[in-house]
Amino acid sequence: MRKEVPMESALREWLPRQRWFAGKHDDLTAIRVVEIHELHSGDPSLLHAVVEAVTDRRTTAYQLLIGARPSLPSHLDHARIGTDPERGELYDALADGELMTRVLYWIAENAERDGFSFQAHPQAHIDTDAPPRMLGVEQSNSSVVFGEEALLKIFRILVPGTNPDLEITQALTDADNPHIAPLYGWIEAALGLGSCTLGLLQEYLRTGSDGWSLALTSVRDLFAEGDLHAGEVGGDFAAEAERLGMATADVHLTLRRVLPTHIANGAQVRQLAEGMRRRLDAALEVAPELGEYARTVREAFDEFAATVHELPLQRIHGDLHLGQVMRTERGWVLFDFEGEPGAPIDARSAPSSPLRDVAGMLRSFDYAAHYLLAGQSVSPHLVYRATEWSNRNRTAFCIGYAKVADRDPREEHATLRAFELDKAVYEVAYEKRNRPDWVSIPLRTLERLLTQ
Repeated sequence: MRKEVPMESALREWLPRQRWFAGKHDDLTAIRVVEIHELHSGDPSLLHAVVEAVTDRRTTAYQLLIGARPSLPSHLDHARIGTDPERGELYDALADGELMTRVLYWIAENAERDGFSFQAHPQAHIDTDAPPRMLGVEQSNSSVVFGEEALLKIFRILVPGTNPDLEITQALTDADNPHIAPLYGWIEAALGLGSCTLGLLQEYLRTGSDGWSLALTSVRDLFAEGDLHAGEVGGDFAAEAERLGMATADVHLTLRRVLPTHIANGAQVRQLAEGMRRRLDAALEVAPELGEYARTVREAFDEFAATVHELPLQRIHGDLHLGQVMRTERGWVLFDFEGEPGAPIDARSAPSSPLRDVAGMLRSFDYAAHYLLAGQSVSPHLVYRATEWSNRNRTAFCIGYAKVADRDPREEHATLRAFELDKAVYEVAYEKRNRPDWVSIPLRTLERLLTQ
């Protein structure tokens, strides 16, 4: 039997407590340090560790940047992992400004260290004197901000291959698209599990406000007004929703121009529809509430398969919602082009229909509208007002999209409806597992979509 090393013992306690740990609902059976590299020696030293977390349901590989010091200063106590007899006090290196400044310098200098490649984008101007600070709000990754100009995102879960976030952000940066945070640099490494993207450095959107928060503020304004309609309230969001539709279409057009595209034929469309049916069957096992809608949902998938004979495919965002966009002084910006969390990287990198992104954003407007009502007994009046807000902003988004794309996504009714129903089915299963009080939001969507 393999003997657990001291670092693994410390990580077994520390890892499950992190926000980005993916197995919180699983039984952790083992932690294995499978690979470790010393990127910098001294006091402090910087280690890169590949760590496997084994649970009753999966084995997930994480990357950790670990600092090591003979003794830990008080300002790093919150980042402490544990003690190693050989290396001393171990801690999350992303909290150590001295080590993060060194990483930033390596990116600026296009350094190579022990199989790790630190690359700067040719157009980037990186201020290596900018003071670093770690952000603490992300769920699946971790980020460090340097001054007010640059943000370094570290992908915590390791997946072999080029991360779509790097590939797409680089393509959009090279094309000078105004609706992204431009790429400044990245980190890659040849590890035992293959070549991996470890991190991205890009512009920090210091003046940005995230779309989800702005949308919720608008919904609150509407609920606070007793008699006014959504378009009469001071916090009406429709103009912003229209601009967001225009920005989304512009990103799609750029991606279509600079990255490979494909036309799916009828047989491939039928394969897409079959995947939707399989996901519905799987969701029914988790959420029996779907049963009353299942037959009509399948009919919508059948209509998609039967009536769509050609479907343009291209690179898209892949997980677009209000939490993945920011309103800045220069307009709406899309970020986090990683794709659907948990999906294999080849699936996240595959061309898809831009209507999948549109459907994701339409679902997000529904969520924003009904979020404040979830899990409560509310009056039909508030439900009506939430639905009114959602419909108004969904329409505005599609109008904005059509202004740039020269085609209203609602004209492709069968395709857009199938993608939105597929997303809603996924949401029902997700909420049933994680937030049962929220199941009513996607179920209400199914009821509305299936009567259109």
